[in-house]
Amino acid sequence: MSLRLALPLLLAVTLNAAQNGAAAYSGTADRLIDAALKDDTSLARLEYLCYRIGNRLSGSKTLDIAIAWSAAEMKRAGLENVRTIPVKVPHWVRGNESARMLEPLQKPLFMLGLGNSVGTPAGGLTADVVAVSTFDELERLGSARVRGKIVLFDAPFVSYDQTVAYRTQGPSRAAHLGAIAVLVRSITPRSLRDPHTGALAYAGNDQKIPAAAVSVEDAIWIHRLLQSGQNVRVHLAMEAHFESDAMSADVMGEIVGRERPDEVVVLGGHSDSWDVGQGAFDDGSGIMAALEAVALIKKLGLQPRRTIRVVFWTSEENSGNGGIAYREWLGDKVRNTYAAIEMDGGPEKPIGFDFSATPAVPKDIRARTETIAALLKRIGADKIQNGESEADVEPLFNAGVPVLGLRTVMAHYFDYHHTQADTFDKIDPDDFRRCVATFAVMGYVLADMP
Repeated sequence: MSLRLALPLLLAVTLNAAQNGAAAYSGTADRLIDAALKDDTSLARLEYLCYRIGNRLSGSKTLDIAIAWSAAEMKRAGLENVRTIPVKVPHWVRGNESARMLEPLQKPLFMLGLGNSVGTPAGGLTADVVAVSTFDELERLGSARVRGKIVLFDAPFVSYDQTVAYRTQGPSRAAHLGAIAVLVRSITPRSLRDPHTGALAYAGNDQKIPAAAVSVEDAIWIHRLLQSGQNVRVHLAMEAHFESDAMSADVMGEIVGRERPDEVVVLGGHSDSWDVGQGAFDDGSGIMAALEAVALIKKLGLQPRRTIRVVFWTSEENSGNGGIAYREWLGDKVRNTYAAIEMDGGPEKPIGFDFSATPAVPKDIRARTETIAALLKRIGADKIQNGESEADVEPLFNAGVPVLGLRTVMAHYFDYHHTQADTFDKIDPDDFRRCVATFAVMGYVLADMP
């Protein structure tokens, strides 16, 4: 038989074997789903995290409290080998901040300083504003019209991946042309005058200038005033600064595999959040869903062939150091990570998973995830699609581990994330329970399939 004919036949045999293997788990999958849909423990944990601990920025005391509490909760859930991995993280402090239009009207602006931004001089700074909607418009203005000004990036939301560039790159690109500060239209498709923070990334040797997000409404208002020929002048004051790096930690616990304990399936999310709201959608829901998924597997007396490890990574929002430290802690044992699954898209109705793998990963792994996802059809979470890896598992992806991102409809995620409105009351309990079920079925069956 020619190689051209043999390869499709081999793929068909592999897919058929995966389908038959997954079908044997239909009863177990239903037990996990039923248990998750009746579960209240995970919601109680998430409520405690949000209402009693609150937001959890890297380097903050509240993140330290959350890490210690998380380790205790893993032990209380009966997980084995609960431990923390020390991680050095940046300690950015927002401080007091404000923005106010001085001309043509005197009005406060709804703003939040961007994460990792420098502050203004003491007393703030005052300058005229120039507005652009694209980087091409900025370049056409040139340094002659940008120098000494505050640049407003009023870029309408297209998609998060596309539009977030104005937040991450905008400050340095404006500074390169001589701007003294930047305002960025919040990266969201909807707004109730609620600004969205998030990290910027200063680049190169250009001066670091203060940068803040403003509400969608304020960005449009300023831009329209400028388009009508009005001069707009703004006063910006920010005390943002970095303190010395702080020590934080990743937290993890396990159900040790019965036959292949050294092979590991990882489930998790990130424990830190921005210093606004309560970090409910981003990403308290992710870590609590992962913990309860593993806790339910334990409660039902299931012990998979491979080890299931739940990990709460730290400092995803403004450094990614938690995911990097976890990869370094694994060392050569990273080759024993069978798959890694992260939830960092909010606790809305799950639709399935994004799948990412390097070309070196065997094709049958993708086939397995598709057949396992079919077990989630009753709750509508049976889709597997190609996607990019989540931030915390990206170091594992780069090391050749196949990674999945639990994907939801994300109807409101970008309304709330990185804002004061990211609070527990936005959680739909039934959707959250479906996320727990989705985590549990995919994690368990991946860990147990021969």
